[in-house]
Amino acid sequence: MKVNIYDFDGTIYDGDSSVDFYKYCLKKKKKMYKYFPKMIWYLFLYILSIKTKTEMKEVFFSFLKEFDNTEELVEDFWIKNQNKIKKWYTEKNHSNDIIISASPQFLLDNMCRKLKVKDVISSNVDIKTGKFIGLNCYGEEKVKRLLDKYPDVKIKEMYTDSTSDIPLINLASESFIVNKNNIINYKDYKPSIIKKFKHTFLNPKFIRFVFVGFINTFNGVLFSFLYSNVISNEKLSFVIGYITSLIISYILNSFITFHDKNLNVKKFIKFCISYIPNFLIQLICVYIFIDLLHLYKLIAYTVSAIIGIPITYLALLLFTFNKNRK
Repeated sequence: MKVNIYDFDGTIYDGDSSVDFYKYCLKKKKKMYKYFPKMIWYLFLYILSIKTKTEMKEVFFSFLKEFDNTEELVEDFWIKNQNKIKKWYTEKNHSNDIIISASPQFLLDNMCRKLKVKDVISSNVDIKTGKFIGLNCYGEEKVKRLLDKYPDVKIKEMYTDSTSDIPLINLASESFIVNKNNIINYKDYKPSIIKKFKHTFLNPKFIRFVFVGFINTFNGVLFSFLYSNVISNEKLSFVIGYITSLIISYILNSFITFHDKNLNVKKFIKFCISYIPNFLIQLICVYIFIDLLHLYKLIAYTVSAIIGIPITYLALLLFTFNKNRK
């Protein structure tokens, strides 16, 4: 059986249908704001990998408990938002299309019936409680759901706006990246500098690194300051403080940022090498801020540490914890 596969949000729908539905419901009941603090907290825990994406999204959809007429809300939502289905898609025949999305099934079923697609596979969410029945339909889970339902399926064409769908892209005869209303063959797709920046820095891994970075910055500043009280040379006290915080940094980044529990001497050496550009830049900054600008040493240590954060992240990502590197 040959089919065409489409992602939904950002691909054929202009935006995120779950977020738009939340905003729509919020206008109906302002008391939904009471769920917001827990949503933010679980988002933070998800970023730190303490909670899974499924658990985080369950808290997001917990606002469904406030409504007894969710089916009617979904119907009205699509009456108001069906114009956000992209024109290039509405002009096509969909009888051979399967839409696979991380959005909840109860939300997409309505619109997909109107589009007359072959099938829709998405996250199974209880419409009354927001609880997930099974995992969030994302990444590898999309492939698993598809093959469970259609074991003999052959993907003719795959359309998505995100490289998170690479597991499906790899199964397709031909794949396309949808950028707003532009459809680009995946083989010819070259992400813009802005997209590369977002992919590298606007993600949970970098946020975890920044979180660990704040701890490491505190440690580096603290130890450098403490050592400077017993060592008269500020630059030497900075070096010793830096080494102390580096050891702590290796352990925290391994476990928290990159989820790598394989601690060993070889990787620690690579970790230290990754920090050389950061160290040199910070040392130069300390020289400029203290010797030339005569700033207070605590301020100098702090500013120098902050400047080195993005440089260190790239070095660790590409050299120390690059699992594709042989």
